[in-house]
Amino acid sequence: MADLSELAVLPATEQPFSVLYEDEQLLVVSKPAKLLTVPGRHPANKDCLISRVQQEWPTASVVHRLDYDTSGIVLLPLTKRALSELSKQFQARTISKQYQAIVAGLVEKTQGEINLPIAADPENRPLYKICENGKASLTYYQVQGRDQQTNHTRLLLTPVTGRSHQLRLHLQAIGHPIAGDPLYGKQDKNGNVGRLLLHACSISFRHPLTGELVTQDDPPEF
Repeated sequence: MADLSELAVLPATEQPFSVLYEDEQLLVVSKPAKLLTVPGRHPANKDCLISRVQQEWPTASVVHRLDYDTSGIVLLPLTKRALSELSKQFQARTISKQYQAIVAGLVEKTQGEINLPIAADPENRPLYKICENGKASLTYYQVQGRDQQTNHTRLLLTPVTGRSHQLRLHLQAIGHPIAGDPLYGKQDKNGNVGRLLLHACSISFRHPLTGELVTQDDPPEF
């Protein structure tokens, strides 16, 4: 059994989730920042996205997650078939996800890739670290705007792999941590923005019943 003293209590925001798409097979919802996707290990962390969704859609299940601090699109199957089909698509990496982030500093290249392996950091849980023995991790980025006054850059991020904390860690590793990141953004002098400025803004997948391509967008509030 886990030592509760080592587990953080993550207070759930009162901001509700919103439904972006619904049919008999699946939901696409927008998760607010500061809400777990699934219940946490600490007993105080039971309030989460899936528990809220299941109050109205009791068959909803989880096929992927967003960090507590990250807002944006979450795809939730409503049937066993949808869960199976969407799980296969995630495993095959045929589901495309994009994020918007505001990061510290002015990113020089207009676009590029970050290809750095990631591993858990057992000495600094729940953090992860760049490690040559870690799992291969690849992120593409594209600059959408640079703010000279605040010394921040808006990026569109396309992760190819889906490692825990991948975007947060990759951007920190190239010297541009995401603004408001309480875990990896300590060197950001202007980072006191009240929340992590990372938002899952787009997803594309094949419908589990019809096979048609479904794309949903959810622009960030920042």
